[in-house]
Amino acid sequence: MTLDIPFDNSYARLPTRFFAPVVPQPVEAPALVALNVSLARDLGLDAATLATADGLAMLSGSAAPANAAPLAQAYAGHQFGGWVPQLGDGRAMLLGEIIDPDGTRWDIQLKGSGPTPFSRRGDGRAALGPVLREYLVSEAMHALAIPTTRALAAVSTGQNVLRERPEPGAVLTRVAQSHIRVGTFQYFAARGDLEALDILLGQVITRHYPQARTPLEVLQAVVARQAALIAQWMGVGFIHGVMNTDNTHVGGLTIDYGPCAFLDGYQADKVFSSIDRQGRYAYDRQPDIVVWNLAQFATCLIPLMGKDRDAAIREATGAVAGFGDLYREEYLRVFRAKLGLSRPEQGDAKLIAELLDLMAREGTDFTNGFRALARGSARDQFIDRDAYDAWHGRWLARGARDAADETTRLRLMRATSPAVIPRNHRIEQAINAAENGDFAPFHRLNAALARPYDETAENADLRHPPSAAEVVHHTFCGT
Repeated sequence: MTLDIPFDNSYARLPTRFFAPVVPQPVEAPALVALNVSLARDLGLDAATLATADGLAMLSGSAAPANAAPLAQAYAGHQFGGWVPQLGDGRAMLLGEIIDPDGTRWDIQLKGSGPTPFSRRGDGRAALGPVLREYLVSEAMHALAIPTTRALAAVSTGQNVLRERPEPGAVLTRVAQSHIRVGTFQYFAARGDLEALDILLGQVITRHYPQARTPLEVLQAVVARQAALIAQWMGVGFIHGVMNTDNTHVGGLTIDYGPCAFLDGYQADKVFSSIDRQGRYAYDRQPDIVVWNLAQFATCLIPLMGKDRDAAIREATGAVAGFGDLYREEYLRVFRAKLGLSRPEQGDAKLIAELLDLMAREGTDFTNGFRALARGSARDQFIDRDAYDAWHGRWLARGARDAADETTRLRLMRATSPAVIPRNHRIEQAINAAENGDFAPFHRLNAALARPYDETAENADLRHPPSAAEVVHHTFCGT
């Protein structure tokens, strides 16, 4: 290949037990579906070059530039609470790392690029649908200022993958500051490999927490990042769907968009994932589950926290226990903003809960309900107008006591309650059209999601909740 990508591969320089080398597997007929030109520019990459034949060969996993170091990362994890000692990148390939013009290091990873030593008898490929879903939702999350992996490109492969039926194949190019998970630490902790744990901790400090000096400080920083992240998820009605420890990023990023979904009508215990039959990862359980995941992370760090194991356990336990207060603070910050409140008051949690309870009783559309509140037309979203009017009066009285004036409060509400989200039925429609060769709905939805707070005539239909016939009841992982 003549393609010149300035890779600098720090993970590939780690001991070989951290990964398995991967040989690129050519695909039949790679074709560019989407290229994130603005992200390419931010990374210091030339979008026109990525769209060439050599660029497509790289983005499809057919070939790697000479200075790439293709590898599959090793990790373990708890999946739905069950321990799996070896998982790893079974359908992903880390091509390498690049350093952007600001000096930040980024992983360039391909998903769906073929089998690896961690594939566990799988084909290592991805279907077009899950690739487009992750592209749309991860970029939507970025536009909503929620920490996330990014999508650089989507490429169709020209060959089918066999799931429950033959489906067109594709490869996603994913970008992140790292792909280190709680499960990465669990992989080495389960093997008693303290040297590897220490090396891995150094990677996390370098990439995500340069201010941290000790394992405890890293743990505290991860707890704080996760508290902020989950609160942001809750604020937009996002359900990850599969919050296993191998899908919990130590840098506080949203990662691995499998059966993810957004609430339509508000339901606190809503589950979309077809594989989550017990509701383990329901919308309202996400804060509790991440605490469980953080406890697994803390357990991995205890051997690095000094010779006094009892003291280390106390410190680690205290750090994880601190999640509750941090999360409540972040949750209130998120929802206060959605109510246009800038200064805390004692009764704010009750005011927020009362509105959500009213929305739950009526199945009020989560996104449109909050957006209508910012427009002054939320009453139209409710059937029980008397109940809404009573709450609205309490909210107006609370707003009158706030430090900000009404104009500022309304501006805050419009800036924190999106008008356009990746609604499940719109994603399905875009995928169905793409599988039949029509990518226009995908591109239209992607463009609208890049400006989530805009209300225009052009995106009016994308803001509508689904009709009864359009409701998506189940989402799927896609592996």
